[in-house]
Amino acid sequence: MSNDSSITQFLLLAFADRRELQLLHFWLFLGIYLAALLGNSLIITTIACDHHLHTPMYFFLLNLSLLDLGSTSTTVPKSMANSLWDTRAISYLGCAAQLFLFLFFISAEYFLLTIMAYDRYVAICKPLHYGTLLGSRACVHMAAAAWGTGFLNALLHTANTFSLPLCQGNVLDQFFCEIPQILKLSCSHSYLREVGLIVVSACLSFGCFVFIVVSYVQIFRAVLRIPSEQGRHKAFSTCLPHMAVVSLFVSTAMFAYLKPPSVSSPSLDVVVSVLYSVVPPAVNPLIYSMRNQELKDALRKMMTGSFSEATKGLFSSAQCS
Repeated sequence: MSNDSSITQFLLLAFADRRELQLLHFWLFLGIYLAALLGNSLIITTIACDHHLHTPMYFFLLNLSLLDLGSTSTTVPKSMANSLWDTRAISYLGCAAQLFLFLFFISAEYFLLTIMAYDRYVAICKPLHYGTLLGSRACVHMAAAAWGTGFLNALLHTANTFSLPLCQGNVLDQFFCEIPQILKLSCSHSYLREVGLIVVSACLSFGCFVFIVVSYVQIFRAVLRIPSEQGRHKAFSTCLPHMAVVSLFVSTAMFAYLKPPSVSSPSLDVVVSVLYSVVPPAVNPLIYSMRNQELKDALRKMMTGSFSEATKGLFSSAQCS
């Protein structure tokens, strides 16, 4: 028997035992990670540089991209490094830090997605009040509330989880430090306190989800009354991507944390965790950019301008030489 005072590291789940499959996992995660970095960085740069996109919707989208960069950088690089160097170890403090940062980013992202639903509701259902309800100060306050709530939620869960005595070894059946996997290592019924916190957080998350659903019911009712087909298309093009992101994120995250132990297995846990922790940061930029003409135009303008400046620089250098 061991407890948390004697544990100096945890062993994460290895995706494969064969070296070839480990390298395949490394290259697969590397591709996903680079896609997430590139896509979210382009969105952040485009929104920051184009003053036409300095509106509440794109301000929240910029914050979403920052959170996506943070969440994917918390889990994916460590998993890639373990596969590349054929190891499974993560230090006790490293595990605590990874759990805290991951909970911080995904919690803040979920609250931000709720705020984005409210933004779309006001823009479509109460357009005359949009400037009043979503002024620059209100947007900053709402974004700060999302980040702050995520921080407090992560701090509470991390402190409570790592205060539990651990008596079931140090092997985690997951490729990153996740609360359900750490609870499996706890002694007797000492984990029930954290389970209670998870249930409270789940109820809060469900309340946010109900708010999102009600907001979009009202949005779709208003959109269907728009006489212009072009107006309906524009409204749907900004709302449907958000619904796709929310649906994937909420369904997989709630299943990961609330599923009964009887349906738990290492392979299923990994698939579900990949769907809510790795896939959204990589596909969010694609979903939002492909369905948003303004963002595509701004991105194309920025890329064209950068190419023109580079061409002029090369031409000037050639003339001087």
